[in-house]
Amino acid sequence: MSGFVDLHCHLIPGVDDGARTLDDALEMARALVDLGFQTVAPSPHARPEYAPPEVVADKLAELRAALDAARIPLTLGQNAENFLDEDFVRALGTPRARMLGAGRHVLVEVPYTSPVPALPDVLFRIRTRGVTPVIAHPERCLEFERKGRAAEVVRAGALLQLDVGALTGRYGPQARKLARAFLDEGLYSVGATDLHSPVGAREWVGAALAELRGRAGEQAVVQLMREHPARLLAGESLESGGE
Repeated sequence: MSGFVDLHCHLIPGVDDGARTLDDALEMARALVDLGFQTVAPSPHARPEYAPPEVVADKLAELRAALDAARIPLTLGQNAENFLDEDFVRALGTPRARMLGAGRHVLVEVPYTSPVPALPDVLFRIRTRGVTPVIAHPERCLEFERKGRAAEVVRAGALLQLDVGALTGRYGPQARKLARAFLDEGLYSVGATDLHSPVGAREWVGAALAELRGRAGEQAVVQLMREHPARLLAGESLESGGE
């Protein structure tokens, strides 16, 4: 696999707060391809206020067909952005669980503005189910402003996903500060776009990838944006020979 792999992208139209229409989704896909992406595992929000899994599955199939018809060379995988709460933990191991790719990993988000003191315990419970949590955009969450929390979570067996836009200040100075610090400390396992809209996508994602390359080097770009996400999508562990 030679192209980038995006494990956090709201590409499926009309199912959450991401792409609104099929035309939006196709324009987003064209931008991603132009920027070097080959595979996306769209990650619609798995929350009650958004589309249920069966609707998401139908829309994903429609999007695949539309990409083929438009001759946009972007492969789509399975994924969802799950809110980390008790309902989610209880759903693990059941058909209600919405897993990443082959099913050994799961993309989760924690609250943006609330502390999560029980986070290590929750992550441990997920790990005991044979599943590795991938925490979306920790640099944007209050919990990870706590000194040492990100490193603690990584030691607990979770993986951290960088929202590349944070590196350029897209989400404010605090998220930029944390993203750069976590990157310098080698805490991230994967990077992603968290793309929601085609507006300005080529420009800001391109600038973010350039910032990542400039700060961490080409090898880090290859690992975070291609090799590691491809392995997670295939259900492979990063613990041997990956990071």
